[in-house]
Amino acid sequence: MTVLEKISRRDFLKATGVSSSGLLIGAALPTTLRADVLQRPSGDALNLFVSLREDGTVEIIAHRSEMGTGIRTSLPQVVADEMEADWDRVTVIQGLASADYGSQNTDGSRSVRNFYTVMRQMGAAARSMLESSAAQRWDVPVSECRASNHRVVHSDGRSIGFGELATSAAEQPLPALDSLPLKSAADFRYIGKDVPSVDLADMTTGATTYGVDVALPGMLYASIERRPVMGTSIESFSADAAKKVRGVVAVEVIKGTDPNGFKPIEGVAVIADKTWSAIKGRQALAATWTDSAHNSHSADVYLDELMDAVSSKPGVVARERGDVDAALAAGKRVSASYRTPYLAHASMEPPMATAYVTEQGCEVWACTQTPQATQQTVAEVLGLAPEKVTVNVTLLGGGFGRKSKPDFSAEAALLSRAVGKPVQVVWTREDDIRHDYFHSCCAQHYEASIDESGAVTGWLARQATPPIDTTWDASADLMSDGSLSQTFGSIPFAIPNLRLEGHRAPAHARIGWLRSVYNIPFGFGVGSFVDELAHAADKDPAAFWIELIGEDRLLDFAPEGFEFSNYGKPLSEYPYDTARFKGVIRELTETIPWGESLPAGQGWGIAAARSFLSYVAVACKVSVEGDQLKVLEMHSVIDAGLVVNPDRVHAQMEGAMIFGLSLALMGEITFEGGEPQQSNFHDYPVARINQVPRVIRNTITASDAPPAGVGEPGVPPVAPAIANAVFAATGKRHRTLPLNKAYRV
Repeated sequence: MTVLEKISRRDFLKATGVSSSGLLIGAALPTTLRADVLQRPSGDALNLFVSLREDGTVEIIAHRSEMGTGIRTSLPQVVADEMEADWDRVTVIQGLASADYGSQNTDGSRSVRNFYTVMRQMGAAARSMLESSAAQRWDVPVSECRASNHRVVHSDGRSIGFGELATSAAEQPLPALDSLPLKSAADFRYIGKDVPSVDLADMTTGATTYGVDVALPGMLYASIERRPVMGTSIESFSADAAKKVRGVVAVEVIKGTDPNGFKPIEGVAVIADKTWSAIKGRQALAATWTDSAHNSHSADVYLDELMDAVSSKPGVVARERGDVDAALAAGKRVSASYRTPYLAHASMEPPMATAYVTEQGCEVWACTQTPQATQQTVAEVLGLAPEKVTVNVTLLGGGFGRKSKPDFSAEAALLSRAVGKPVQVVWTREDDIRHDYFHSCCAQHYEASIDESGAVTGWLARQATPPIDTTWDASADLMSDGSLSQTFGSIPFAIPNLRLEGHRAPAHARIGWLRSVYNIPFGFGVGSFVDELAHAADKDPAAFWIELIGEDRLLDFAPEGFEFSNYGKPLSEYPYDTARFKGVIRELTETIPWGESLPAGQGWGIAAARSFLSYVAVACKVSVEGDQLKVLEMHSVIDAGLVVNPDRVHAQMEGAMIFGLSLALMGEITFEGGEPQQSNFHDYPVARINQVPRVIRNTITASDAPPAGVGEPGVPPVAPAIANAVFAATGKRHRTLPLNKAYRV
């Protein structure tokens, strides 16, 4: 359960690093206890605070990281709504890393869905305490008092401002959670409304602080020559040559371990008084490295091997029903194999962190998605207690999951300890791409049988993908049911005979999650194969999706031996609802001219996916003239349950579609000799303005279901929708990404 607790001003300051006067509210979530801070029952941890100043200013702590999603706006606006605070009098303050907040891990599209109810309860508790305070002042029943627009109003018409009640409200006992009345949706002032980002003005004027903007007195800068191949170690380098570069003050070796988790990989750091000096000194190192078992790794050769395995050999069964072999033998058989490459995050701002280690502990400033993991990792590499590490969260110039791996913060901490001064580790774009936690390459093979009516009677699917688990366990080589739950293992199709299999795929590079994770390759495979089956059955692809999903029902995969992972939520709270899945497909075809007559060389493609508890359908219109591919339009429909800030959802979906466009058209990291061959935007491009369609539209399905994920679900259907559109335009089926292998884009 969720517990609300009153906290002392001292504890508030310790957890947030800000000063305040008046009312303080804390909400605790069941997670790791820090009894030394709040002294609560075991299992509860502080999640969020509200403070009310005597001048009426409401301070709301944002405990999640802002990277363009608007989460520093969306969560506080929920609190403000239930509190009846005037949004113009709300100040949002970034919280420091603290286990007391509950999870601060800002990835997995979890922020609103995990904290919506808690935020409402916090606002309602503050409102209740203000109403009780006013009732005592006026000596009237609290039932006659009602908070409204930053004031408490009595039934006789008199009112008092929130600020005037701040001190006395802080003395009120916190109400019991189960007695807190929450607003009806009809009374929402901010929830469900377009509230501009609280950071928008500063972002547009350059007044914000990103990771690279941090500047401390006496700060030094570090550039690190990291191992080029996984598993290698430093063999030799010339520290003397590096120190001859003007401004270089130190050369330090960072020892690495395998698997490294989120710790630094092996490298040699050059530390200087200027970034340029550190980079030039690094170039003078002339470092050499030992060999490792991964020195022969070639991405193309490896994918060929994986493709051969999935297309010709049975794998480990993950989910099964009926008799697939008999069905495949009896019906019209359709088969296809798909391959997707390694991918890099390539966010606009590379990883950046500054650290200062003193006798008192360590303070970090970082563009991190996971301040708590940063605190834990830095503490571990320094041999400190976590409470000795303070983590300040800057704005993030994009994250996409890369900045939830705090290796770069640990590097800064180790180097600061070595030189006794604050150190900023500067990752160049080349560092960012060559030393990423890469998104896995993937090989998939599908077979299906179709009867005389065009119905699919059997479905066989195999995959081989290096698992993310290798980040912590080098021996891991088989995808878990939890990872396979991302589209591949959780297909909702009403097919009587089905078998899903996996092949082993050891990792040859650091593997990590990227925006929508395994839904990217599996969304491409499933979304493309459904389209192939629709054409084989001579049916409209959109109608075929709906037919394949079948009757309205709530899915349960347990009877088929599959341990479905519902993105951390129970199916009782977030059921897998086929009616909602079909609903976004129907709504999409109603918002676009699906089925329109098009000129030669143009076509529409459609695909859909459920990911992060949301349902998304995407349709793309393309033109192909000779070898030139152009995406003309992109449309999406999302059913994400209750939406807090529609403007931010539209922005996230538009961004997700452009992100997916980049991956579909151009995204590929290749390896030769164990080393990634790409280094910057010239050979790992992202979509330019001229490549983005003039028409990008998103529709939000009205829903009263619980809030679901938004940041990632828009990505998976994009690539298959584009590839399917290319088939509709040309009759050519492309089963390998990216599409610039076949076209100019």
